[in-house]
Amino acid sequence: MFALNFTSCCCYYKHHHFPPQPRVPINLPFYHHNNNNKNISISLTSLTFHHKKLHSNLLALATTMAAGVKEELPPALDSTSEPPPVFDGTTRLYISYTCPYAQRVWITRNCKGLQEKIKVVPIDLKNRPDWYKEKVYPPNKVPALEHNNEVKGESLDLIKYIDTNFEGPSLYPDDPAKKEFGDEMLSNDAFYKSISTSLKGVGVDDAAAAFDYIEKSLSKFDDGPFFLGQFSLVDIAYAPFIERYQPYLLEVKNYDIKVGRPRLAAWIEEMNKNEDFNQTRRDPKELVESYKKRFLSPK
Repeated sequence: MFALNFTSCCCYYKHHHFPPQPRVPINLPFYHHNNNNKNISISLTSLTFHHKKLHSNLLALATTMAAGVKEELPPALDSTSEPPPVFDGTTRLYISYTCPYAQRVWITRNCKGLQEKIKVVPIDLKNRPDWYKEKVYPPNKVPALEHNNEVKGESLDLIKYIDTNFEGPSLYPDDPAKKEFGDEMLSNDAFYKSISTSLKGVGVDDAAAAFDYIEKSLSKFDDGPFFLGQFSLVDIAYAPFIERYQPYLLEVKNYDIKVGRPRLAAWIEEMNKNEDFNQTRRDPKELVESYKKRFLSPK
């Protein structure tokens, strides 16, 4: 069985670079409105909401509101750039625009609506500044989060940290079964390794088996199109990688990962609607070229 724990950070690329919750009655006052001498009366008493649906609606609303925040993204800092005023009370997320691990944390920050709370600081991994290792994060990798006068790393740890320690909609379920399955999906590296084998070699058997596992995983819960039914950190963890694998396999291997996998196709369609994710995405052509350099260039 495939599991998942991708390596959780970027150094550089070689060749550059819930049991069902009870229904809760909510009693709202009677509403009366007079418009152009026409009485409009709406009784809102005894409305009932379901916890799960309410959470989903709140998450969708928060995501929509966050999506309205269109950022002016700064250029990546390189060896000629001055360092930011580290440990001045500002929360900073150090990323690379090209790194899928950093993209995980960037998406999480966006989905929580934290664009004004966490400042993105992009680093040029091909020409990184010395001060980043010396003053910010000694492992010299991204992502890294500067918060409360300390710097933390590793993408899977950071998406959980941001979800737990910052305001915004929760991105991980309380339901024990979903949480257990989510933890399993987030603690396993076989998916990434299997895909890499197909990217580097001849044929797509390993990739096909890996995406069959994804298709099966997406059928675990039937209350939504995502891995845990509702959108969660698991979707965020996988999205940057599938974003890269899909166009590369299609162009280089002539292999469409959606064929015969309706749940995966639906998942991709839903993720494509997520503006918090879309704001972090790269041009597919650029991603394909990057992977060609990584996997097809002579050793």
